[in-house]
Amino acid sequence: MAREATRTANVYTRVDPDTKEQAERILNQLGIPMSNAIGMFLKQVVIQRGIPFEMKLPRAMPVAVGGLTKEQFDTELQLGMDDIAAGRVVSADEVEAEMRRLYGV
Repeated sequence: MAREATRTANVYTRVDPDTKEQAERILNQLGIPMSNAIGMFLKQVVIQRGIPFEMKLPRAMPVAVGGLTKEQFDTELQLGMDDIAAGRVVSADEVEAEMRRLYGV
C-alpha cells in the first residue's frame, strides 16, 4: 500500500529570544517539538474559531510611590484628597480585601 506524503506549509514568525528559549525548555520536557506545538496552537484556533485562550488587558498595578516625581506624587496625593472630599472612601478592610482579590497580596 503506497503511503501519501503529508502536505505541510511553512510558517515564519519572529519572537524574542528569551521567550523562545523558555518555551523550548518547557516543550522539551514535554517531549513536544516547537513545530508541533505551533501546529497544535493553530489547530485550536481553527477548532475554537478564535484564540484558544482568554485574552484580557493586564490589571492596573498600584502606584509605586518610590518611582514618582514630586509632581506626580503631589498629583496622586491631590486625587486622594479629592476622593475624600467627595465621599469616595472605603474602609481599610475593604481595601485589603480588594488588594487580595486583584493582586494576590
